[in-house]
Amino acid sequence: MLPGWLVVIGTAISAISGLGYLVSTIRGKVRPNRVTYFMWSIAPIVSAVAEVSQGAGLLAIQTFSMGLFPVLTLLASLTNKKAEWKLTKFDLLCGVLSAVGLALWLITKVGDIAITFSILADGLASLPTIIKAYRFPESEVAWPWFATALGVGVSVLTIKQWTLANYGFLVYSFVVVLLVALFAKYRPRSKAHQPAPDETVML
Repeated sequence: MLPGWLVVIGTAISAISGLGYLVSTIRGKVRPNRVTYFMWSIAPIVSAVAEVSQGAGLLAIQTFSMGLFPVLTLLASLTNKKAEWKLTKFDLLCGVLSAVGLALWLITKVGDIAITFSILADGLASLPTIIKAYRFPESEVAWPWFATALGVGVSVLTIKQWTLANYGFLVYSFVVVLLVALFAKYRPRSKAHQPAPDETVML
């Protein structure tokens, strides 16, 4: 178990990776799925608030930061046509279901239930990006995802009490970002099947 203050280091590592991904988005090197990033802007912040209410302390900083950088990335994707990724019906369906998960949090207003619904909402929002990374790894840059996984992993290793408020969202997030990183890094790239920025990708 690592000292609790290292959660700040973990958050800093995640922040650096978020900035790197943001720069890559502005330059058009990556094309984020906007449904994913819109929902990723909301769910972690919801979960962070619930974590604070449940006494998670510094660990909530890591969760909150995972909502801040998607906001910036989403805005950056709007500034460069090369960063545009056309949305499909599947993407929109995931977004709607994700919004339902967040609505259920508003109805319950109970800490652990809110965290559960936030994880559910975030997971549904993540599906379009996970599938995109699997099918079109050239649309992503792997290193920010690996760095984020490292930062979240450091925060997880500082957990002293394994309650849902402390580990739920962070462990889930670690699995998702590591999965995207592995797909982006090791899946074979096929330029012949890489969609153009104005091409609709059917899933």
